[in-house]
Amino acid sequence: MRTTSPVRLAAMLLCLAAILAAGKYGPLHTYVQAVKAQARETIGFENRTSPSVAGLLGQIRREAAKRRIPPVDATLDRVWKAIPGYNGREVDIDATYEQARALGLGDGARAEQIPWVYREVPPAVGLADLEPAPTYRGNPNKPMVGLMINVAWGNEYLPSILETLRKEKVSATFFFDGSWLAKNGALAQEIVREGHEASNHAYTHPAMSSLDSARQRSEIVRTEELLKTKLGVRNRWFAPPSGDFNQTTVDVAAQAGLRTVLWTLDTIDWKNPPASSVVAKVSARAQAGTLILMHPTQTTRDALPGIIRTIRAKGLVPGTVSETLSEKRLDPQGNE
Repeated sequence: MRTTSPVRLAAMLLCLAAILAAGKYGPLHTYVQAVKAQARETIGFENRTSPSVAGLLGQIRREAAKRRIPPVDATLDRVWKAIPGYNGREVDIDATYEQARALGLGDGARAEQIPWVYREVPPAVGLADLEPAPTYRGNPNKPMVGLMINVAWGNEYLPSILETLRKEKVSATFFFDGSWLAKNGALAQEIVREGHEASNHAYTHPAMSSLDSARQRSEIVRTEELLKTKLGVRNRWFAPPSGDFNQTTVDVAAQAGLRTVLWTLDTIDWKNPPASSVVAKVSARAQAGTLILMHPTQTTRDALPGIIRTIRAKGLVPGTVSETLSEKRLDPQGNE
């Protein structure tokens, strides 16, 4: 390995000193100062009268570490089976810095003054990565409740139910029995036009576990075809009638591109309990990720306004099954 001799090192130091002196006092002064100014601009510094960009950027980076929320992987739970994942979030440092600078913020800006910009961080394992298994609830970190309405009868109550959902600006998921859908295409189309989700509830409302795989496939595929041809929807979910299913049901649905979904909380509205008792049940048991099962009945018609108010009073957001089971973050209070 070659080494620099003392004489050569001394000569190099003298040359460097001469260059620096020329930059400060000699004809290279203007050029050297221009290079220094460009360097300051590049690394994020400005002149003394401007806010300290380096200080602001450093502050954003330090605060960003505190504001990061890690994602949650989907998992197979012993009780709740397939539970979806939930996106985390992290600060978009560059976008936050640019917006802060646009507001004239600089060194010493308070964290609450900074316009934080976030981006979502997906989990390493999503619901689609899990083996076929039923889903009974959403991720408990997502403050949302899914409204499931199974439809095989009860046309007389649907207009009032739709009116309540319209008034409350809430979308629900309607699981259509195929034989009902074949006869009530216009009403189903109205439901979809209102912004609600249409999904699969088999064709003849059978006990799925009593059927062989070929018959189970027929029940699912026939209704799925109607959803596509009559409603033009691309469905993701299958709700087995009466909650009756076996692993064959789950596997056959998966082969059709659907995940089997059940419920967390059953209103048992088909027994016609008082609307007040259903609202009380929701108040006592609904929590983040709950899927609430209903039907077009007089009880649900009368209870639905109270159900929605109760959900919101808990700080939760009512919505569709897809919204509730998605990994997308929901921050009702904003991004803070």
